[in-house]
Amino acid sequence: MGYRAIYAYAWDLVEVGVSAALERFGSLGLDTVTIAGSYHAGKFLRPHGKTGKVYFPEDGVVYFRPDPKRYGPIKPAPHSMIRAGTDIMRELTDQDGLATNVWLVLLHNTRLGETHPRSTVANAFGDRYVYSLCPSAPDARAYAIGLALDVTESYPVAGVSLETPGFLPYPHGYHHEFSLNRPNRWLDSQLGLCFCEHCSATARRDGLKIEPLRRQVASDIEAYLASGVDFPADMAEAFWLADTRTDGDLAAFLNWRCAVVTSLVREIREAVRRDATVAVIPSVARPTGGAWYEGTDLKALAQAAGIIEAGFYEPGPTRIKADLHDVKRRLRGLGALRGILRPAFPDFEAKNDFLEAMRWLGVGGIREIAFYNWGHVRDANLDWIPAGLSELEAVA
Repeated sequence: MGYRAIYAYAWDLVEVGVSAALERFGSLGLDTVTIAGSYHAGKFLRPHGKTGKVYFPEDGVVYFRPDPKRYGPIKPAPHSMIRAGTDIMRELTDQDGLATNVWLVLLHNTRLGETHPRSTVANAFGDRYVYSLCPSAPDARAYAIGLALDVTESYPVAGVSLETPGFLPYPHGYHHEFSLNRPNRWLDSQLGLCFCEHCSATARRDGLKIEPLRRQVASDIEAYLASGVDFPADMAEAFWLADTRTDGDLAAFLNWRCAVVTSLVREIREAVRRDATVAVIPSVARPTGGAWYEGTDLKALAQAAGIIEAGFYEPGPTRIKADLHDVKRRLRGLGALRGILRPAFPDFEAKNDFLEAMRWLGVGGIREIAFYNWGHVRDANLDWIPAGLSELEAVA
């Protein structure tokens, strides 16, 4: 089996039935289902939903039967279907057709953040971001490691794809985010820095001047919010870049964050079954190179996990080609590189653009590919996939 995968949610599989879903996936030329094993909240339009078109998932739950003994103080909450006796993960792994890969959203979890606030990110003012468990917090790390260990020990899955193992940015992850300030890269980046007690203590131990940096960040934000100034987007980008280059303490802190996330991914790789693959989905940022802010050093994570599974979520083949070139440049030949495409709006308005993107991925050396997400994509767009796989394979 290779990795020609479709991302899918458990609720869609339950509605259609595993056998019917797998028949559909197989007809598209796919060999793997990458199912969400842990997920956050959302509001999703389901083009081919049978029992409704708009779906609100249960927030911060897992879609497999967890073993509480594999976790520390932070334990996963099983979805209501698991509690009622429906185990889609087991149904998938019991069939002999397609392989099962598990997509784990690790630290983006409002449900757990609200019940364990001391393990969440805290900004320079001490405000807690309950949607973001901190990768420096020991209990959050134990939870993330336990999640990957649990699902790979309890089910014969082929592997795991890890999302959000790092520090989420400020403007991502909560419900009805609201501000009457014009957003900009500089302000968002300053607000997204974590100075929780775990980050502060560990960074201080590692020789960083963390408390003066926290005071400086708080002072800069305070002064900006008290002013009548709005940074235009290009200027804010330049100001933030200048801070990262000219402020040695900030630069050291950003590098340190990458080491924190890399060590967590390495511990996950060491914990799971050796025959299970571990891939890292690098970032919620676009383009992929922006992942560094979240603590994602692509080259280091490729060494730690073995696989980078990059979401080439860009509007059109030209930008996807550019993103692929940059990701490969950063990896420097280390680790394996998979791709994820969304065969639909907002990335592709027409099938020919999708086929061109698939061709460029093949030319760029991508041999393993996934498509996001079965529940979101119209059937007419899913039908592009076989031709896309032919384009990928034609240049292999």
